[in-house]
Amino acid sequence: MNEVGFIGLGNMGQPMVKNLLKAGLKVKVYNRTANKAAEVVSAGAELVERPCDVVTTDGIVITMVSNDQALEELVYGPDGLGTKLGENGIHLSMSTVAPETSRKLAQFHSEKGSFYIASPVFGRPEAAAAQKLWILSSGNSQAKEKVKSIQEAMGQRVFDLGEEPGNANVVKLGGNFMIMAAMEAMAEAFNLAEKNGIDREAVAEVYSTTLFNCTVYNGYGSMIAKKKFEPAGFQLELGLKDCNLVLAEANSTKTPMPLANLVQNRLLASVAKGRGKQDWAALTKLANEEAGLE
Repeated sequence: MNEVGFIGLGNMGQPMVKNLLKAGLKVKVYNRTANKAAEVVSAGAELVERPCDVVTTDGIVITMVSNDQALEELVYGPDGLGTKLGENGIHLSMSTVAPETSRKLAQFHSEKGSFYIASPVFGRPEAAAAQKLWILSSGNSQAKEKVKSIQEAMGQRVFDLGEEPGNANVVKLGGNFMIMAAMEAMAEAFNLAEKNGIDREAVAEVYSTTLFNCTVYNGYGSMIAKKKFEPAGFQLELGLKDCNLVLAEANSTKTPMPLANLVQNRLLASVAKGRGKQDWAALTKLANEEAGLE
């Protein structure tokens, strides 16, 4: 395939489209707010007026939108891609949504003769720009093989998680929960250091270069140590949405997740305090306030 459709030009979608263009693909794009497409259009993408207009029959459409409702509207809506994708078309869904949403959409596409691949990603906008996303993938094996080169154009590795459509979403939500839990742990540890007169940025460096030398502790550790949460790479209100999805899946599968309940309360209180548009690492402000450090 040398042409794809792409819907959703937020902080993640724009750099992903640019990487597809760099890979030599023709890309038709749609976004509810059309002026957000200016940058990718100047890079070579073609802007269309309706979601269904990105669709090439039997082609591939990528969606990267903020929540389950937006995704379902793009598929089921009157100008949606669901009925136009056609026999053997592929919907590559890269949004973070509920596993059950992916299962429903996979069934819908199957009834139309097309395929649904769940393919959420790990990585912030800067990782998307650098083609360093970690990409999850679950769904029909033959369809996954067809889209693999497209996924590779946007990331550094694709993880195949089987044919069950919801698998990739389960793993994505679990990973996001682990990030939230790590951020809370960092806030509490840094506060303990600061209350003892130790520079929290120095402590963050110790942890991120020894015990926890990884992306999450390096990236978020610096933000939490500096108490700097803007500009937002991933908004806190979206983190709350993801945590709610984690707990919904936990409830449906009778999986106790007490730590997820704690983090959900942190996120909910943060949104109530008007911090929803800040980076989701701002959930740690509550720990700072409780320690008398904010």
